[in-house]
Amino acid sequence: MQETLRRILTARVYDVAVQTPLDPLPRLSARLGRPVLQKREDLQPIFSFKIRGAYNRIATLDAEQLARGVICASAGNHAQGVAFAARKRGTTATIVMPVTTPPIKVAAVRALGGTVILHGDAFDEAFAEASRRAETDGAVFIHPFDDPYVIAGQGTVGLEITRQHSEPIAAIFVPIGGGGLAAGIATIVKFLRPETKVIGVEPVDAACMQAAIAAGEVVTLNQVGLFCDGVAVRRAGSETFRLCRDLLDDIVTVDNDSICAAIKDIFDDSRAVAEPSGALALAGLKAWAAAHPGTAEDGALIAINSGANVNFDRLRHIAERAEIGEGTEALLAVAMADDRAVYSRFLNALDGRSVTEFNYRWSGEGHSGQARAHIFVGVAIKQGPHEKDDLISTLIADGYEVEDMSDNETAKLHVRHMVGGRAAGLPHERILRFEFPERPGAFLKFLNSLRPAWALTLFHYRNHGDDVGRVLAGISVPPAEQPALTAALAELGYPYVDETDNPASRLFLEAV
Repeated sequence: MQETLRRILTARVYDVAVQTPLDPLPRLSARLGRPVLQKREDLQPIFSFKIRGAYNRIATLDAEQLARGVICASAGNHAQGVAFAARKRGTTATIVMPVTTPPIKVAAVRALGGTVILHGDAFDEAFAEASRRAETDGAVFIHPFDDPYVIAGQGTVGLEITRQHSEPIAAIFVPIGGGGLAAGIATIVKFLRPETKVIGVEPVDAACMQAAIAAGEVVTLNQVGLFCDGVAVRRAGSETFRLCRDLLDDIVTVDNDSICAAIKDIFDDSRAVAEPSGALALAGLKAWAAAHPGTAEDGALIAINSGANVNFDRLRHIAERAEIGEGTEALLAVAMADDRAVYSRFLNALDGRSVTEFNYRWSGEGHSGQARAHIFVGVAIKQGPHEKDDLISTLIADGYEVEDMSDNETAKLHVRHMVGGRAAGLPHERILRFEFPERPGAFLKFLNSLRPAWALTLFHYRNHGDDVGRVLAGISVPPAEQPALTAALAELGYPYVDETDNPASRLFLEAV
């Protein structure tokens, strides 16, 4: 430990890295009732803390080693750190990256002058290939985490925190992939602030350090999830395991929805967009705080925002899942009689709660002769999990058949988008695309504008944060009553476009 401390205190990271700020998260602090801060490693030149360890290791190379070049394996952030450091030190860098690496990270490495080789589906396969090439080509291998100088470079994050926050710190939460950052931070913090807890955070589907500590030795996971690609490591390092086993106070695991919610928390408070592994520590902080209530007098809770290298198109998934991860949306499958009056009673039973999603398709007569509707509905929840449970109990007591889909991965990823399709027996169906005002009662006003004889055959709505709700609706109206429908919609006043003859409607919704 003394040698690791010496390396941290003499690390050369500031040749390229910056001392990042320790920023408060005021909204989250208010919710948790205690100060929460984030260490902004997303503000490093490569948008990740990895520049510290990579440069600190490469700075130790002599002229002969620099002439041979360096090589590493990385899912992205360490790769950028090595490429940046290699350019600074005047040597060449070869980076082996999994083929699943986000393109933004591949492009960043190439922009820094690194030669990229895409190999394998996960980090471990890329690591094996980089090790092989280091043997055959003679380049110096720069380990992403299990190297004393890399660990020391990452440890400077902890040193900065202790200098920046002189008041009590209850706990520091650190993301863990292979364990370099956690090992470095725990070493320096436990020396300078032994009363402060250092808690590692891993995704539930990539918890290699937790598995190693439980087993008492380094183990290899059969597979890891790739949502948090920056920490998608199957096997912790030997040195990082030794330090983490001895110095970490705990390891918390979190799921992907919780990570998405943490990304939203960071954005809401600082307008920064973290990558999934960058928000991992904050997700763990929130989970730990929920299980360990405290007050401001207990000290601050600090999370490492470890990086911001996220593909823009991944934000669609993150935004979709953040509300579920925060516990502010319940997804329910509800069965009821296929009758507009029943829909109205159902909406009233929600007791003023906002409907965030409503997907329905007419299915015709049921086996009993009574038509049944199966609705996929999202409902905003404001008071925690008990509110969802109370709502479900109320709906069941009112005679509705309810299945909670909030934790159903198939429903969240796929089925919610598949409610619909062709429906037999609808010769006069019109498909209309509406813009609903985003305010309570808009759906009920729409239902009330339709005559009882007009069947609502399709309704697709999802709140995406726009100022208007985008709705696709189907209405079955006899030809003689089409003018009356047009007049009713004009009186309703919601902008709409008739999409009945749209090729998408004809190919996928029209009865065969």
